[in-house]
Amino acid sequence: MTADAHAERFVRLRPLLFTIAYEILGSATESDDVLQDSYLRWAGVDLATVRDTRSYLARLVTRQALNALRASARRREEYVGPWLPEPVLIDENDASADVVLAESVSMAMLVVLETLAPDERVVFVLREVFGFPHDDIAAAVGKPVATVRQAAHRARKHVQARRRRHVPADTATAARITDQFMTAATTGDVRGLLALLAEDATFTADGGGKTLAARRPVVGAQMVSAHLAGLFRKGRALPDLRFARARCNNAPALVAYRGDHLEGVFLIEITHERITHIYVIRNPDKLLTLTVPRRISRWST
Repeated sequence: MTADAHAERFVRLRPLLFTIAYEILGSATESDDVLQDSYLRWAGVDLATVRDTRSYLARLVTRQALNALRASARRREEYVGPWLPEPVLIDENDASADVVLAESVSMAMLVVLETLAPDERVVFVLREVFGFPHDDIAAAVGKPVATVRQAAHRARKHVQARRRRHVPADTATAARITDQFMTAATTGDVRGLLALLAEDATFTADGGGKTLAARRPVVGAQMVSAHLAGLFRKGRALPDLRFARARCNNAPALVAYRGDHLEGVFLIEITHERITHIYVIRNPDKLLTLTVPRRISRWST
């Protein structure tokens, strides 16, 4: 077999492999590193010994992602302020047809997955999102099948207990509410913001100690609207601040620029035509790959 054969198989499955790594790590940057390392290992494999390329590569990437997740656990514990996953621009043609997959890469779901132990997170992602059989998961994580079944049960209960019921708005409604939010926020229209926010709306910002961002979540429509009005009032000192509408993690988003510099991303979670959560990522390290649109892919046989 030639190097071209290795590359062809890997490239064909790359969207799936990236999705697995991203849901385990919550980091596009780390996921790209995992895929690069996995490809180097894959390039040395005798293809004549590989019966199922998809399963083989999924297990290989899972092992590398789990190692990376364990290695980063302490860094995340010492992180300054709330830790949010890296936002990714999603190719809607790939994500929108699969409701289960779209929900699994949402910011809200990834935040919940952060509360799982590394092994439980991997098991949950492989079992609940991609439908891997327990035998394959056991081989990927190096645990007995019985242990994997128990971990899957614990992880499922944990996620169900913490995941808020989310009824996403249709595309047209989401676009309308996002535009109204941008107008109200940038003009300091507190009453307009209150009309858009759910009563228990939450604002969570991730600056990582590298840029200005709230160190704790802001909770409640009144508090969030006042915080946003103050935030954008301070921003008026930057006359060249502009926003572009986008879609990140299967949610409407506003990408903020100052001149040509990417300042941050506002992801807006909408349920029953009200904004329930605003996630703001300002840590510059987490914005490095945002300009690369991502295809995500569900496990299929």
